[in-house]
Amino acid sequence: MPTRTATPDDQPFEFNLNAVKSEVDLAPFRFIWKTDDDPNRRFVMKHLQELNVWKLVEAADGGDMSAMIGAFQAAMSKDDWKVFYGTELPQYKLKALFDAYREHCGATEGESQASSDS
Repeated sequence: MPTRTATPDDQPFEFNLNAVKSEVDLAPFRFIWKTDDDPNRRFVMKHLQELNVWKLVEAADGGDMSAMIGAFQAAMSKDDWKVFYGTELPQYKLKALFDAYREHCGATEGESQASSDS
């Protein structure tokens, strides 16, 4: 089996991933939820398109519930995640929150953020 050699740095490249910009507004998603300290604690989540894809793939390996929780953890600051995760949350509210988050981000049921328009 032939070995593959790296292209020297002085050679042209086929694609510059550094130059890729988002085609959607990456506005954060905000919601309120009751915590022990605050009946209307504000939480902020990064837009779904901004999240680290590798963390999402790892979370999705555990099924739908793990994928939702992984997306929330990836989208929140460490402080927000610690408070959110430390607060009891019924499953029906988690699903409603995830649906609202996906709608905010322009994703629909069954549609991947990586889907094409075709």
